[in-house]
Amino acid sequence: MRLVFKFGGTSLGDGERIKRCSSLVKSYYEQGNGIVVVCSAMGDTTDILIAMMNAAVKGDRGAVEGYLRALRDAHLAAALEVVSDGELRTETVQLLNERLNDLTHILSSIYFLREVTQRSKDLVLSFGERLSTWIFTSTLRGLGIPAKYFEGGDAGIITDSDFGYATPILDETIENIGKTLLPHLSEGVVPVVTGFIGRTRDGAITTLGRGGSDLTATLLGSGIGADEVVLWSDVDGLLTTDPRIVKTAKTIPQLSYEEALEMAVFGAKGLHPRAIETAQKFGIKVRIKNTFNPSAPGTLITTHGVSTGSVVKSVLLVRDVAMITVKGSSVIGRPGSAAKVLQSLSDAGINVMMISQSVSESSVSLIVRRDCADRALEAIKGSSPAGAIRGIECERDVVVLAVVGEGMKGTPGVASRVFGAVAKRGVNVRMIAQGSSELNISFVVKEADGFEAVRAIHEDYGLS
Repeated sequence: MRLVFKFGGTSLGDGERIKRCSSLVKSYYEQGNGIVVVCSAMGDTTDILIAMMNAAVKGDRGAVEGYLRALRDAHLAAALEVVSDGELRTETVQLLNERLNDLTHILSSIYFLREVTQRSKDLVLSFGERLSTWIFTSTLRGLGIPAKYFEGGDAGIITDSDFGYATPILDETIENIGKTLLPHLSEGVVPVVTGFIGRTRDGAITTLGRGGSDLTATLLGSGIGADEVVLWSDVDGLLTTDPRIVKTAKTIPQLSYEEALEMAVFGAKGLHPRAIETAQKFGIKVRIKNTFNPSAPGTLITTHGVSTGSVVKSVLLVRDVAMITVKGSSVIGRPGSAAKVLQSLSDAGINVMMISQSVSESSVSLIVRRDCADRALEAIKGSSPAGAIRGIECERDVVVLAVVGEGMKGTPGVASRVFGAVAKRGVNVRMIAQGSSELNISFVVKEADGFEAVRAIHEDYGLS
């Protein structure tokens, strides 16, 4: 079998965890599987790199040097723990120091210029994956496995120049990956590839956005025609709901691509929407498994989901959101009025998570991230003619519930049952949205009622 293993930052948090993950690769490799490994940055490295850039822009030399020391200490400690062979250890440490010195020079430039471009940000952020992937490659080599280090661009991932959230040029990328990696697999070599990063045609490093390592994994899986892409995380799979809300939440054994995509959009742990879209396009199976409980079967994502006896598969809660309601002449009877509101938010770089408008067009309500609420209000007010808005309200004490399941499609009474279960607990629904796919019903309630609403639906549909 051809497999792609992607290990997340939690799974690679320190030397002990890297050894655990490399042992998993070894066990599958020794069973005769061809394996490609994708590595995220270790632990909270990406957050440290962001903080480091911010400190450099502010001219805080002490903070920059402190972050660099922490980064160096963490990676060298991990490398010394996982690589015991003297010559290999020397080689590993030497390259890590070279990379960290390169990072230091880049940060010095940012410090003296007091500015950082998006292109420079991508270059700095790439160091997290480049460091962890080199350590993982050395670890496998120390276990006697022929492993070869690749950066995303070297493996064939070519993107546009949208630094910070680059989009792979799909056909070219898939063709490149096959040409680059398949010969190594046929020779029994394990390619170890940096997640999260790609390269433009002119050679500039780009990043694929948060969660981009998942996308790297499904791109590589598509390019080599993998039997399965395994996203190793710290959870047993996708759950029926957050176990902190319902302790009896259980793992969902199998989901369709459409169900998984709905859950990914609403922030399900361990999923990235663009990764699922790529897997669906090329028909690549994706499995989510737990590094710390590898015997658990996890959740399989493929063409068809499996019935669990309930039309609802999962109840998701999205926190840290705000609901903005716009009322006035600008939204009544004028073609494109809602579009203008949305355009003003787009121009301000604010993503709209949900939108709802009544037939009367007397108001439009939308959901944005809570930390964007003030900017959203300013953007809407600034884009509307004087007097056009009769009122604009912002509620910051709300949450979004998303009820997901392929079985909801064409099943009468699902919405009635969902809202009936919530109403029985005395919870008032503030806003509703449902797409024509019928795979998802989303609604807004007060934050104080969020947990109770989740428990009501989870219990009513017998998901425990």
